[in-house]
Amino acid sequence: MTTAPPSAPAEAARSAARGHWAPLRPLVLRLHFYAGVLVAPFLLLAAVTGLLYAGSFQAEKLLYGHETTVAVGERELPVSAQVAAARENHPEGTVSAVRPSAQPGATTRVLLSGVKGVDPDRTLAVFVDPYTGEVRGALEQYGSTGALPLRTWIDQLHANLHLGETGRLYSELAASWLWVVTAGGLVLWFSRRRALRKVRGTGGRRRTLGLHGTVGVWTAGGFLFLSATGLTWSTYAGAHIDELRTSLRQATPSLSATAGGEHTGHGTGAGTTGGTGHGVGLDRVLAAARAKGLDDPVEIVPPADADSAYVVRQIQRSWPTAQDAVAVDPATGRVTDELRFADYPVLAKLTRWGIDLHTGVLFGLVNQIALALLAVALILLVVWGYRMWWQRGRGSSFGRPVPRGAWAEVPPYILVPALAAVAVLGWFVPLLGIPLAVFLAVDVALGEIAYRRRGREGVGGVK
Repeated sequence: MTTAPPSAPAEAARSAARGHWAPLRPLVLRLHFYAGVLVAPFLLLAAVTGLLYAGSFQAEKLLYGHETTVAVGERELPVSAQVAAARENHPEGTVSAVRPSAQPGATTRVLLSGVKGVDPDRTLAVFVDPYTGEVRGALEQYGSTGALPLRTWIDQLHANLHLGETGRLYSELAASWLWVVTAGGLVLWFSRRRALRKVRGTGGRRRTLGLHGTVGVWTAGGFLFLSATGLTWSTYAGAHIDELRTSLRQATPSLSATAGGEHTGHGTGAGTTGGTGHGVGLDRVLAAARAKGLDDPVEIVPPADADSAYVVRQIQRSWPTAQDAVAVDPATGRVTDELRFADYPVLAKLTRWGIDLHTGVLFGLVNQIALALLAVALILLVVWGYRMWWQRGRGSSFGRPVPRGAWAEVPPYILVPALAAVAVLGWFVPLLGIPLAVFLAVDVALGEIAYRRRGREGVGGVK
């Protein structure tokens, strides 16, 4: 029995597809090369610091166990009594929030703002034994996940290299280019013949390429996710994403903290200048929130002023996410406004879950292990990428520019939409667009120099 040859139309379609891809492959290869050589150091920094951050959760538990855990007692003291114990030991500053013990054996955190010597962006967390009222210690706390000094230091190293707002450009640059490098690598890898993708039985540059491509393919989904979620809270692209979500009515809603009981819509939440003894007090406020179904862990924020309400919000970022919030009138103890996570717009929910997954809190230890593995994979990919460059014999040069005229060979119906898409992307993600324009300008200049040099030497053709 013989196999019928492929039909002429099918063969023609495949040939056309190969013909369309042929002029694009050198451009994709060159972009992948430029990004690999020039952006890879930023990706390497993000991977190394991200690896440290993934391990900081467990290190924090070991390092600060005395402050965060106690022996389980028979009965917990009222929250107001625990706060009073904290204030007796630390009368400085103002109580900005209280995080009651969320599980047996966990301490209560009383958060103080305006404490001398504490960064304004952070609070002083006073740890109180909920069974005895003993103050176990005080540490600086940062962010909504309650990061303590070790994790805070590593978090800032990963986010901005401890260089403030200027340093955030490094992490945004890494997030802006990670998906481009990943997508380009996937295209190049799957466009190679299957026989050239093998790792076993190979050596030298081909083996390095095989390892680089195989690991890159298996981890591509994770890198695309990290890139997308990293951009959501970046400086420039993050602002554009927020504007887009707002225009689509997908912004994260907030709670009205007006004490009068009128639901004025979603406005500004409670501030941090009030006191815990205002009105009915913490215990009745917490009881009102419990009656509305707000289970642990929760955070109680005192009223900002005489016209504001207490805000009680769930702070569980692990799955299943618990992010409900209520406002409680300090004069009556009545709930004046409610905000349910179930009512969040779809993009607001996805943003919340994406950030929590990116930061390793959504699925706890499993989440942190997965992030660590992705960080190790990215480190290996960068090292293998530079090794391939060296093995190619380009250790003392900058590689080979795109052949002269390569852009002209791309069909207009592909080139024009592609350039339009790149222009829009470059505006939306500036730290992608600006370096890309520089890469293209440099490559055109290198190509022109190489062309003129060959012309002077009387050598025709392209290597």
